[in-house]
Amino acid sequence: MFEDLVNRFSNDIGIDLGTANTLVWLKGHGIIINEPSIVALNTKTGRIVAVGVAAKEMLGRTPTHIKAIHPVVDGVISDFEVTEEMLAYLITKAEKISKKFFRPRVVVGVPSGITNVEHRAVYDAAKSAGAREVYIIEEPMAAAIGIRLPIKEPVGSMIIDIGGGTTDIAVISLSGVVQAKSLKLAGDKMNADIIHYLKNEFKLLVGEKTAEEIKHVLGSAGEGEKLESKVKGRDLITGLPREIMITNSDIRQAIEESVRLIVEGIREVLETTPPEIMSDVMNRGMYLAGGGAMIRGLDKMIFENFKIPVYVADDPLSAVARGCGIVLEDILKYREVLVGDHDTLPLR
Repeated sequence: MFEDLVNRFSNDIGIDLGTANTLVWLKGHGIIINEPSIVALNTKTGRIVAVGVAAKEMLGRTPTHIKAIHPVVDGVISDFEVTEEMLAYLITKAEKISKKFFRPRVVVGVPSGITNVEHRAVYDAAKSAGAREVYIIEEPMAAAIGIRLPIKEPVGSMIIDIGGGTTDIAVISLSGVVQAKSLKLAGDKMNADIIHYLKNEFKLLVGEKTAEEIKHVLGSAGEGEKLESKVKGRDLITGLPREIMITNSDIRQAIEESVRLIVEGIREVLETTPPEIMSDVMNRGMYLAGGGAMIRGLDKMIFENFKIPVYVADDPLSAVARGCGIVLEDILKYREVLVGDHDTLPLR
């Protein structure tokens, strides 16, 4: 009874702790925060200057004593203290929307395949940031729950979650992962590909923020309607500002290798999937989630390679955060999908 009372007077918060963006789900409100996973730090004082959107605005524009830090790299915490500060900021922001008496319960989504030490780092960071109870779920499982796939039934479901730092490919059945692969390439690698391509082909240097904007505007994995856009950067020969016009064909070439590696990762998972579950996947199709799912023509390209239907989830960017929220609504029902270090759940 006491536990039910505490849960009634505390917030439930789901967090998709991503490399590029962190999304926060709040019970009764849905997705309330979608901010870049960036923290601006003053190296002279050691104090946090800005978090999220405000910190991203500073990318490439800071004086030498202010550093814009990505505390999560490839889905893994690279700077514990800064991650703790970012989580504290996000939890406090969520708590202001719905004030309660007790500290919140938190479910955090992490990439599949991370180590026990990395799980523990996420758990400790969330605890230190103010969570009363912390539960951890792998992102492909959370994404599958978020888009309402029948994960508890004896039927195979395939999810491909293309985030900022990692691409998680998983085949799920009976609340468990049958086969999975986590690739250390996704949206951020594509941004780097675009920077490298513009440097080599056009002798133009652009920043990370500009590369991401280009990817959103022109990113594609297959042939389609011709699109073009102006890009401003620094000429590597003269050192002066220059503006060029590029097309979606240029960006397709730039990210071609990363897309090919994602397709190869899907092939590896399919090759080791049991035949009965493979039959389910062939009948029910693959599902794309994460920001990378919005790359034009990616679903068609995957279909052409495997002849299996490919569906892009509704609002793919928030699938993991929504899944964390669904788990929080009935945490005992989904206890089997929780992984790594987490607080003890009652037996019933």
